[in-house]
Amino acid sequence: MLRTPVNGSPTRSRARRAWNTAAALLILAVMLFPVYWMLSTSLQPHSSIASADLFPTSPSFENFSAALDSQGGSLVTSLVVSLGAVVVCLALAAPAAYGLAQFGLRGSRGIVFGTLITQMVPGIVVANALYSAYAELGLVNSYLGLILADASLGLPFAIVLLRAFMVSIPTEVVEAAMVDGANRFTAFVRIVLPMSRNALITSGLFAFLFAWADFIFALTLNTTDDVRPVTLGIYQFIGAHVSDWGAVMATAVLSAIPAAILLVVAQKYIAAGIAGGSVK
Repeated sequence: MLRTPVNGSPTRSRARRAWNTAAALLILAVMLFPVYWMLSTSLQPHSSIASADLFPTSPSFENFSAALDSQGGSLVTSLVVSLGAVVVCLALAAPAAYGLAQFGLRGSRGIVFGTLITQMVPGIVVANALYSAYAELGLVNSYLGLILADASLGLPFAIVLLRAFMVSIPTEVVEAAMVDGANRFTAFVRIVLPMSRNALITSGLFAFLFAWADFIFALTLNTTDDVRPVTLGIYQFIGAHVSDWGAVMATAVLSAIPAAILLVVAQKYIAAGIAGGSVK
């Protein structure tokens, strides 16, 4: 026997769900339309924003060929810098988060709060200060300088997230490993880090995205084209090809592919890492 829901009839409930689904699809379509327009324009050779068709009737990959010829090196540079930033960020954030979570340090909460405050400092302020220091250290126009600068973008977030996860790790597990002969460092590497896999992947992914999307540091800390990430490459490419938006959009599509692939592949780890870090 069909039971009538407390809040209304089955027909009204189905209608409400249908309206909610339609509203969600409409919002999703509005949010994804710029992505579709970018992809559609990139498949139309020699097109401008005004003359581009809504649907590419004769799609061509000519724009992608031009984009790879012009921005292929910038894509490789961004990949090297972003991966380097991930390595530096996790190498610093993991032990720092473990110390704040498990060592019972005085003022650890204040340190975490100060770490969060650093996220509020405008990037241009940090970039100007870094340029003065980099000029004296000889790190301007270098891969190492850009890697270190981009690593600082994801470092506060990684410390906070990893600490929130490592607080929930039972101290008995680490103590048992030390009883079996492991020192503090060995227990950290062999016990704590494997247990924090989801949080590490989440932190690394966000560090990669921060570095991949960086523009301020790339523009401020580079005065030549020797180290030119794709964000700076697109900026310069628009100035040189403002009348050929198809090639510009093709460059934007190519720059979005690595981030999109990482987000899809690591989706389950991101959900588990954020959920694990929010339990404590």
